[in-house]
Amino acid sequence: MADVKIEQSWKDELQEEFKQPYFQSLVVALKKEKANGKKIYPPGSLIFNAFNTTPFQEVKVVILGQDPYHNPGQAMGLSFSVPRGIRVPPSLKNIYKEMQQDISVMPPDHGDLTPWATQGVFLLNAILTVEHKNAGSHKNLGWQTFTNAVIQALSNHREGLVFMLWGNFARQKKILIDSRRHLILEAAHPSPLARGAFFGSKPFSQANAYLQNQGATPINWQL
Repeated sequence: MADVKIEQSWKDELQEEFKQPYFQSLVVALKKEKANGKKIYPPGSLIFNAFNTTPFQEVKVVILGQDPYHNPGQAMGLSFSVPRGIRVPPSLKNIYKEMQQDISVMPPDHGDLTPWATQGVFLLNAILTVEHKNAGSHKNLGWQTFTNAVIQALSNHREGLVFMLWGNFARQKKILIDSRRHLILEAAHPSPLARGAFFGSKPFSQANAYLQNQGATPINWQL
């Protein structure tokens, strides 16, 4: 898949994945959906936004989401993030609440997490596309095979990263990560459906303390 528009360091790291039959099938399936008039989010240019904004060697923290938002204008290729001007979704509101409790950072009036991504926070969804108003619709296309390989590449070829696994879906990815080389922070999902179980998990302070212990610059979580 030489025509995948993805930042060069990721392209180098994942070149074998792009050649795999499952990835070829995934591309064919997406093209077929579009040809059939289905609306797919995020737009094609933003499918690899997380990769293009946070090069492989610059990743410090991984925040793993499940699949993109499925309402118009929301999905931007960064987990939990929405563009400015779009109402902040409930899960992100809870992330902001925890951030305020944990490190006294005031919640912003927008949901654009790009400033995190440019500092090394890799905002990865396990499934990179979704059909309009149909959550989880692309979970069987092959994206998880791809993003599992992404997580393993980070685990195997980088040192001292922080992996934030929120909710049961994300926590299942723990088996892909070498806990001797990286910090794994598990918590309940920030969704309101988790009835506040996410609160008190202190991921932001724990991540920065770990990064500083590794000699890395901590993340400025202020948006």
